[in-house]
Amino acid sequence: MHARSALFDLYGDHLRSRGGRAPVAVLIRLLEPLGVSAPAVRTALSRMVAQEWLTADDAGGYALTEHARTWLDEAGVRIYRTDEADWDGHWHLRVLSPITDRARRERVRSRLRFLGMAPVSDSTWVSPRASAEVDRLLEEEGVDTIAFTSQDAEPTDALLGAFDLTALGSAYDAWLGEAAALVAPTVGRGTGDDVSAFVVRSELLHSWRKFLFSDPGLPRELLPGDWPGHRAAAFFDEHATRLLPAASRFIDHHLQGATR
Repeated sequence: MHARSALFDLYGDHLRSRGGRAPVAVLIRLLEPLGVSAPAVRTALSRMVAQEWLTADDAGGYALTEHARTWLDEAGVRIYRTDEADWDGHWHLRVLSPITDRARRERVRSRLRFLGMAPVSDSTWVSPRASAEVDRLLEEEGVDTIAFTSQDAEPTDALLGAFDLTALGSAYDAWLGEAAALVAPTVGRGTGDDVSAFVVRSELLHSWRKFLFSDPGLPRELLPGDWPGHRAAAFFDEHATRLLPAASRFIDHHLQGATR
């Protein structure tokens, strides 16, 4: 697990609800069981400060920026599906001006996919959900955009085709097999010790979080009734919830130790 990804998971899943700040020494100890070295943690922290995800203080602590909190809030809604209101029938479209720089173009495309949009063409992106973060991203990147919302966008099959649901469904089926093997040592025999619960839950979350870049969180109205993502989500919810108390004890032990 890369240090930067591990830090995003740690802040998003645990530290965000505990003030969003931790000393560097605690961060190193928390990520050690995941095989992340101290130099890798320090390097990742420096880069995340430069990218304005974190701020550093004189006491050696690192805290989430407001931008990071907003980003993690949106990610959390999609990871745990806490906002599954009925779809209002609107499609949200963005037509982008050409981005000539390849690295910048790929960065924008990757972040748009993370925010639940998919390309209908090279310039036109669509989502059934509104997202303030999409407009913030395009403004930050200086991309001229035509934005509009429509209930008349057709055909629906062509719009859904932008999300490649066949490949996504296969990915969910594959994930279920891998996730079952991951949590198997903790099933039927309790969660094990707190460290093991933290490690297994972290790895489960890390693998599940990858779907943020491929699954736009389409409303149930637009998905097949036997959608594999529903089975995968139920599995994730069951085991993430089961392992949370022990994983939380591990986090709290180290955070409390830092204040003594």
